[in-house]
Amino acid sequence: MPSTQSEKANLLLLGFAFILIGLNLRPILASVGPLLPTIQQDIALSFTLASMLTLLPVLAMGLGCFVGFSIVKRLGFNLVMTSSISLLVIATAMRFWAIDATWLISSALLAGVGIALIQTIMPTMIKQNFGERAPVMMGLYVTAIMAGAALSASSVSYISINYGWRAGLGHWTWLAVIALALWLMVKRLTIQQNNTVLPLAEYRFWRFSRSWVLAIFFALGTSCYVCALAWLAPYATELGYSQTQSGLVLGFLTSMQVVAGLVFPWWAHKSTDRRTIIALLCLLQLIGFIGLALAPSVSLFLWAGLTGLGIGGIFPLGLIVTMDHQQNPMLAGKLTAFVQGVGYTIAAISPWIAGMIRDHFHRFDSAWLLLAGLSIIAWLLSRQFNPLSYARQYPQ
Repeated sequence: MPSTQSEKANLLLLGFAFILIGLNLRPILASVGPLLPTIQQDIALSFTLASMLTLLPVLAMGLGCFVGFSIVKRLGFNLVMTSSISLLVIATAMRFWAIDATWLISSALLAGVGIALIQTIMPTMIKQNFGERAPVMMGLYVTAIMAGAALSASSVSYISINYGWRAGLGHWTWLAVIALALWLMVKRLTIQQNNTVLPLAEYRFWRFSRSWVLAIFFALGTSCYVCALAWLAPYATELGYSQTQSGLVLGFLTSMQVVAGLVFPWWAHKSTDRRTIIALLCLLQLIGFIGLALAPSVSLFLWAGLTGLGIGGIFPLGLIVTMDHQQNPMLAGKLTAFVQGVGYTIAAISPWIAGMIRDHFHRFDSAWLLLAGLSIIAWLLSRQFNPLSYARQYPQ
């Protein structure tokens, strides 16, 4: 019994470390939007150029997923995790000394590499270490990602008022330092996976149509997420909200994502068929984006909240449905890496397109309606996710 209690304690500590790591994966993205007007007053930064602060790290996330397991095969999971968190520490600290757009964009790209590698290997590490509890742990980890965005979006304006926008962007270094310290303490507790004995080389997920359906579904949900993260606060500012209020609007959206990340994976865990839940989430997104575009005066917080619930549920459900397709932890991880790689690469261009729309039309309405359309397409794709069909999608 003592050993069992010890194992439970170790698993709890490891889960807490994974959650803390997840908290660090979005502040470097979510902290920019609320401060964009202030940054633009200090350095030359158009909306199209500002989109690069989201586009490049998301693109790096996508491309990094394709090479993540090759790096892991050489260095191992724990060393890759340690190096990736260290990159986040360095990238976030760079923002204390940001002198121009190039410096900001460079820090975003560096952070994107670290985030990409973490997001590539984390599903495998969760499935390997938590077994049947993996869906719950995945939900907590993804919720932590969204909580990090909520925390940074809500508080960055207050930090900026007292210490300047560079400190508002850079203070998240300390959260990354804490995560790195905890990880160094608990990494010995992880189950070491010998991936060289598994048939990774023989499994080419790009050959299967279901892999592309999963990837496009993930891309659509992520496009909605990164566009809201990049442009909701500037949109609120254009509607007359103060910088602090705009940050609170984005913070409310990301807070609703946290609520969704807790509720919907828990609900989904009760059945292997996730399609009804996904349909509800797509509907919430659809209503939210249409409201943002056509009736912002009704209540920006209402539309942001509905959008946040939809986005916050679709993001973890996309990963959970992907992992449902494979029982082997390494194969589930590699499929998830492919889905994230394609998904993030496609989604990376969405904030750039939205920024171009804003620069051309001098308003965001058309961008929100485009995202509403993506929500409908995501629902149509999700109708294929019948769990009875999973075994036929990847014949052994």
